[in-house]
Amino acid sequence: MFGRGVIATIYGRALQQAGHDVEFYVRPGRAATYGEAVDLDLLDMRRRVWGRRVVEKWPVRYREALEPDHDFDLIVLSVPHHRLAEATAFLATRIGQATVLVFGNIWAEPLAAIGALPVDQVAWGSPQAGGGFGADGVLRGALLPSVVFGTLGRPPTDRERAVRQAFREAGLRPKEQPDFRGWLWVHFVSDAALFSQGLRLGSLSELTGSTSDFREALLTGRELLPLLQARGVDLRRHRGGVLLFQTPTRLTARALAWLTAHVALARMTFQTHSDPEAQEPREICRDTLAEARRLGIPVPRLEAAEPHFAREGTGRI
Repeated sequence: MFGRGVIATIYGRALQQAGHDVEFYVRPGRAATYGEAVDLDLLDMRRRVWGRRVVEKWPVRYREALEPDHDFDLIVLSVPHHRLAEATAFLATRIGQATVLVFGNIWAEPLAAIGALPVDQVAWGSPQAGGGFGADGVLRGALLPSVVFGTLGRPPTDRERAVRQAFREAGLRPKEQPDFRGWLWVHFVSDAALFSQGLRLGSLSELTGSTSDFREALLTGRELLPLLQARGVDLRRHRGGVLLFQTPTRLTARALAWLTAHVALARMTFQTHSDPEAQEPREICRDTLAEARRLGIPVPRLEAAEPHFAREGTGRI
């Protein structure tokens, strides 16, 4: 697992439970800072509809160096999208014979986003889990029973099938996205819509139970759909992903507010994103707005939220 972030930790535990040897690559000096175990408070939904709560100290193994002749079969690369170029540049000379699973948000062209990584050693996926580390160091999050995989216009290779099998053995159900490039970008602008409203309020957790705030987020997402089309995304292939933004916003916002107020999983999805200093939400909003401006797509609601994610001292992205 590349790094010891939320996604790496949640899926690292699931893969270890399935019998895999799991290690975390961290920067020199971080292992001592992190300690020998992760405190978890996890809603695990792999086997029960309403999930099973797991509260434990999970012992982990770290390494602070990665030599090119390592014997790892799989490197799971889940980093914020604005750190992906740095991470792939680091791994390009250290990949060895491993498959690298690029496992998270991408806003650039996917093949450009992986830099010098060899394409035939890359698999593509997106997590269906989330959470956050609290001030007390506890990782609170949820693991859904499925995980998204996709390819870029061809059938899965043997390497990619092996990755899917590893996750299947961990009790997770692979969901295939034939147009994975489009799916990634739909997911990205959906995040931008929600995060822009969350940043207005201080964090995404503040949307919980608020009909008016969800309505603003949904209207922001609706304004971003032409941006996807301008980038060549066929929205007809992603009806499920854009449906929230195309249905009547008052009804949908009311439903989301009710769900986040009364359903534990929905509430946790938002409440674990409570860090007002988190960088990734700002970077997602900045990059979405920059692309809209580049392509001349009007996005007035996202522009109105810009003071909440503009870089300090600039007033602009």
